[in-house]
Amino acid sequence: MSKHYRIGVMFSTTGPYSVVPHSMLNGALLAVAEQAAPGVTIEPVVVNPGGELTRYAELSRELLQSGIRHVVGCYTSSSRKEVIPYFEKHDALLWYPSHYEGFESSNNVIYTGASPNQHVLPLVDHMLAHVGSSAFCIGSNYIWAWENTRIFREAMMARGARVLAERYVPVGDTEFDQVVEAILEARPSFVFNNLIGTSNYAFFRAFRSACLARGIDQPRVIPVASCTLSEPELEEIGAEAVDGHLSSSVYFSSLSSPASLAFTRAYRELFPGGPSSSADAEASYIAMKLLILALADAGTDDVEAVKDAATRQHLLAPQGEVRIDPQTLHAYLTPRIGISTAAARFDVLVEAPGPVRPDPYLVQSSPRYAVAPRNTSLKVVK
Repeated sequence: MSKHYRIGVMFSTTGPYSVVPHSMLNGALLAVAEQAAPGVTIEPVVVNPGGELTRYAELSRELLQSGIRHVVGCYTSSSRKEVIPYFEKHDALLWYPSHYEGFESSNNVIYTGASPNQHVLPLVDHMLAHVGSSAFCIGSNYIWAWENTRIFREAMMARGARVLAERYVPVGDTEFDQVVEAILEARPSFVFNNLIGTSNYAFFRAFRSACLARGIDQPRVIPVASCTLSEPELEEIGAEAVDGHLSSSVYFSSLSSPASLAFTRAYRELFPGGPSSSADAEASYIAMKLLILALADAGTDDVEAVKDAATRQHLLAPQGEVRIDPQTLHAYLTPRIGISTAAARFDVLVEAPGPVRPDPYLVQSSPRYAVAPRNTSLKVVK
């Protein structure tokens, strides 16, 4: 007899950064629709905090008090930090499917997004090897951008490179004239971008426009590199500024492996109105897939039993093999770097030969951040 489990699904599909969470919701629901584990049926309970931090806490409390023990959700680090105390109090499990800044460990969170050694350090190495040794950092004014920039800055300094300046803007701000002027005056080798949502799209348009007005070939002269940029966001930027941007990620929808092609095809069929599939959608798809497999393996939704079962799963995901590290509860993932095209997709430039062990505290880097772990070495794809 099949066991029935109610699973919370919590993403902000409205608000200032709704595009990416909408794709994450789609990824989680696709995994539910596939229902691959025998003996388990899943009822997703979908909630939308609307990008309001207080709503994350309220909705988490409501979900957990209703008896739900597992929630796939949260995009921003601030929302994750907001809800973790409720999961610890109620002994529930948050399945967090977003790349993030690391330096966190909770027995009540399983992390299926990239850790800093899987996206920041490979990007630093690539930019210094192929672009230049000075960067201008820009980000949204919250914990993700602060911490990701700190890691980036320390990694740059350890390699003898320079961060010329840092600028932070409120989440949702779309006025970038002064920041763009500061970048053009500083003339860095590249921009390291940690903006999210509507701020991100506005910056790309403003920066490209200002460069064109001065006769500057922006992608060639001052490229923008991100750890967050994905296909749905390229579509939001618009045709006039979409191409030539670098993104460090563990998945791009342009991958041609059978698992990736099957994922993108199923995603398009189930969600023809979009947003497009992306690394974020894949991370939530992975989270829900692993959760369903772990529930079937454990035969219960008991948190400790499910955590133990989750670390035994080996999932052939769209990006490649994924598994959970039992020490950190973070995922082994495959780093890649892509460059955006005029078709609002990414060409993969380099990739790791296989899944890389998560290092959320960067303790495997010695001296501090000076080199990425050896198995993160990326091979040229294009």
